[in-house]
Amino acid sequence: MSSSLARSRNNTFSSLEIERDADWRSATETINRRLRAAAASFLLLRNDGHALVDASGGKLRGLDRDEFARFGGAAEATTYLGSVHDRDWFVWRADDAACAGAVARLGGGFVDLRSAGMTLATVDAGLFAYARAIVNWQQRTRYCSVCGSPVRLESAGHRAKCTNPQCASEHFPRTDPAMIVVVAHGDACLLGRQAGWPKGRYSALAGFVEPGETLEAAVRREVYEEAGVRVVDCDYHSSQPWPFPSSIMLGFTARADDPAIALGPELEDARWFSADQIVDGLASGELLMPSPLSVSYRLVEHWLRETAGIELDELTRDDPLRRAARR
Repeated sequence: MSSSLARSRNNTFSSLEIERDADWRSATETINRRLRAAAASFLLLRNDGHALVDASGGKLRGLDRDEFARFGGAAEATTYLGSVHDRDWFVWRADDAACAGAVARLGGGFVDLRSAGMTLATVDAGLFAYARAIVNWQQRTRYCSVCGSPVRLESAGHRAKCTNPQCASEHFPRTDPAMIVVVAHGDACLLGRQAGWPKGRYSALAGFVEPGETLEAAVRREVYEEAGVRVVDCDYHSSQPWPFPSSIMLGFTARADDPAIALGPELEDARWFSADQIVDGLASGELLMPSPLSVSYRLVEHWLRETAGIELDELTRDDPLRRAARR
């Protein structure tokens, strides 16, 4: 059986191996030296959060030191991400004019994070997700939550300091934990759908972890609130960064003691699906799986494999979301 580390690395945005160098983010001289070094690379983010990719659409088009100096001019790359394969990655948030100029001279184009998760190489998708998460936090942390004064970014973009000397509170990037779970009872698993989803799309149940709550308690509470099903035990499966805008998805498998369903207000429908029903529903087109971008897909994949020895990828070849991922 694979470890949770291996399972997590199989999730979109989760394969990034990066040295974050957190111990010297506040060393201004070191940051400036690395900014000027030949190993510096700059991930270009447009104002809308889209990133520059190469002409193939399969790789980030990072700018080197000279390209950044040429297109960035007096711009600052104040956010340091870390080192990947001997390259020091910084984030450059640029306006539309600068981005258009970079594309005109360098080629390529801009892509949103959800599309990038389906098309970019795994390391590049993870780097983009990391950049987007930290920038999301920066854009939402412009004022001190204690006194309301403006904040100043420090520590290479990883800390915000209140500019009011009487307050001087420090603020750090936040990540909101959310659990997502496939619940089993007998030979079936519980999946639900929201009203706004495409017809036939079902997914694992999910929800945010509340203050003072363990992850396991969140699993039990959310499943009961959404579907009226009591969970008797659960086990951790894997995790996935989910910067839409600032979450981490914590995947679980669970077991219910009673299959009775009582829908809550968040779901349009919830059903128990046997392996045969999933196979037949996907074959007929009446059932659609969650996007392969999400850990929900991996949880259903895990349940099918463990329960019936069936590979979900083999069943979803004609799903539009899978076709998009292969382009």
